[in-house]
Amino acid sequence: MIFNKTDYLQYLHCPESLWLLKHHPDEFPSGERSLFAEKLIQEGYQVEEYAKALFAGGIEIPSNATPEMTQEMIASGGIVYFQPSFITKQGVFARIDILERLADGTFCIYEVKSTNSIKTDSQHAQIKDVAFQAFVLHENGLKVSHVKIIHLNREFVKSGSIDPNELLQVVDVTNEVQHSQTETSQEIKLALTYLQQKEPPTECSCKLSTRSNHCDAFELLNPIFGPHPIYQINRISAKKINELLEMGITELEDIPSSFDLNTKQQLQVASKQQEKPTYQKSYIEKTLSELEYPLNFIDYETYPSAVPKVDGLSPHEHLTFQVSIHSLDENGALTHHEYLLENMELPKELLKFMEQTIGANGTFIAWHASFEIGRNRDMSKHFPEHTSFLTYMNEHMFDLEKLFFDHYVDYRFLGKTSIKNVLPILVPELSYGVLEIQDGTMALDTWGRWVLAKDASFEEREKIKQNLLAYCKLDTLAMVRIFEVLQQLPED
Repeated sequence: MIFNKTDYLQYLHCPESLWLLKHHPDEFPSGERSLFAEKLIQEGYQVEEYAKALFAGGIEIPSNATPEMTQEMIASGGIVYFQPSFITKQGVFARIDILERLADGTFCIYEVKSTNSIKTDSQHAQIKDVAFQAFVLHENGLKVSHVKIIHLNREFVKSGSIDPNELLQVVDVTNEVQHSQTETSQEIKLALTYLQQKEPPTECSCKLSTRSNHCDAFELLNPIFGPHPIYQINRISAKKINELLEMGITELEDIPSSFDLNTKQQLQVASKQQEKPTYQKSYIEKTLSELEYPLNFIDYETYPSAVPKVDGLSPHEHLTFQVSIHSLDENGALTHHEYLLENMELPKELLKFMEQTIGANGTFIAWHASFEIGRNRDMSKHFPEHTSFLTYMNEHMFDLEKLFFDHYVDYRFLGKTSIKNVLPILVPELSYGVLEIQDGTMALDTWGRWVLAKDASFEEREKIKQNLLAYCKLDTLAMVRIFEVLQQLPED
């Protein structure tokens, strides 16, 4: 059984899910890789190519080369190797991004990351990542004296051709890896022992964690939970989860009123127990009545890229490529405005369109408005001549989502306040499911492919354009319809 870096990180997260994957791969729930996930992978490859340019004369190890072939190539000479692979006698496998032989005969591992900094959270665990690789090399008799992570320089701004020395930062993490090496070695050995067990797990350790930390196989490994488990409680802590489980409580409706929860969490439980939403009609009415017409429901779509594709942008900086605005006047008349960039460029024309069409009037309404506010600040930096307009927008921005934090709670939102959770409950006749593009990550990936693939036929390009416009248009129309529902709430 091969045990690689991905397996190791999955073991640290949830040993039981790894056991299921290794012993019963056909049962393991694995959805299709999204277009956005594919985009991230491809961007990772791009960053690796720039990293390789830092090392002149590096030897490329073929992707189909076995660890034995790698050892032979290293033994035959050379200083820098790209993608060498190694395996231990126990089947622990690692492929190194870049390996450098130093003058004293020891080696330096370089791990390439497409992030703007070193990530040490449980999802990324980049120090653990390279500590695993150092373990495998040590088991193969190679002395690793240095470990470095190459990541993107967040301060880099593209201006013409890209110099890898400016795009990337090389950070020495040798001390951090050495400090974790004993622990990493023990964890690998425990994982290998655990995977030798014959009896399948009856539940998984994610049961004690919050929903965002559940493994992909959580529902399969923990079948005792119903459609509205305690994990759906908004921002519930692992400590509270453990207290409820110790009380034998797994479902929302079974939580006693005496259990210590904050106000929103209590409202969510009450909503489930009463099988209806709970809301503060007077507060919602007062808040909405204070908005200044026209009401401009606005949504941006953006394209972040690890390696910036447009002059003026930094790694992972959002490029705003699309806007949809539904404007509602005091008499109830609704008009729609939209703009879509058709080239990979800064959104100067989009901004001109917005200012000429909408102008600094009324209230701007967004869902999770901090995103639109951030993009306005970005665009103001690139186009200072539009600062007055963008500042007006930000100073007159209302976040419709916030009404669903504490003032309108429905257990059917599943403890979330995303528009994708709220819309199907409040306005079921509107659905993203009928669209070709159904979420923002699909929109950004589709747009990126669309503007870069100029060889597509006119009909194909026009269809993609209409799909992009339809998705963004629904985002703002959804806000309008939710707003109208809030205006017409029955007495609470």
